Amino acid sequence: MIDRFIGVDVQTSRGCPFAVLDADGNALDSGWLNDRNETARALRTVATRHAEGRPNRVAIGIDAPRIQLQRGREWYWSRKGWRACRSKDRGSGRHCEVVIAAHRLANPQWTPAQPPFPQWMQLGFELFEELGKDFTVYEVFPSASYAMFAGDPSANVNVLLGGFAPGPKDMLDAYVAATTTREFIQGRGIEVGGGDGLGSIILPRPLSKAIHGVLTWQLLLTGRVPMQRRVLLTPLSITVEGVTIRTREVFTAERMYIV
Repeated sequence: MIDRFIGVDVQTSRGCPFAVLDADGNALDSGWLNDRNETARALRTVATRHAEGRPNRVAIGIDAPRIQLQRGREWYWSRKGWRACRSKDRGSGRHCEVVIAAHRLANPQWTPAQPPFPQWMQLGFELFEELGKDFTVYEVFPSASYAMFAGDPSANVNVLLGGFAPGPKDMLDAYVAATTTREFIQGRGIEVGGGDGLGSIILPRPLSKAIHGVLTWQLLLTGRVPMQRRVLLTPLSITVEGVTIRTREVFTAERMYIV
């Protein structure tokens, strides 16, 4: 059972703050990972210490994109629904970021469509890759969590004030990252995005007024993707707005889509 929750705010302008909570929201540890080249190793040391020989008891919420885009985004969301990317569109952003923006929870720092990626994003990619080998890792977005916690008297956590001096807002984000991970694991949150195969974002609460159209990635409904290599072909039934559609589920080396 997961009962240790670590949140980390990813940045490169100074060290990365982290916070560790137990299952009741009590602060167990906090600090700063100050060596950019050793951030992944140092965070692994923190996680290993709190795992106490049981890596499956630890979940880590990382405030950074999980993975980079391989190409520009092909679909854009507007109030009228999904539309194909236009020549003037930059193609930045992943499905999970589109969901956050559509629900006006926060303004994402859109993952660029192509390199160069900001240094802090590159660090985030590294943390997901390295820590994900041994621990459960999630992408979190504290700015969206703040919006969901607004006015919620049950949203509370105790903190260790000793770690706030180098950057109070950054350390608070680390605590919110840990809290979001705890709320999600304990069944009070949700996971959004992931339809493009580029990772999802966990949130601490359900969407109060969910926009159902944006929650399903357009490619899963249209199949307008060049097929590169068929690996598995199986019958599939999906239900869209109350209508059951018989389709085929095609997996390629890069993604799953519907035809």
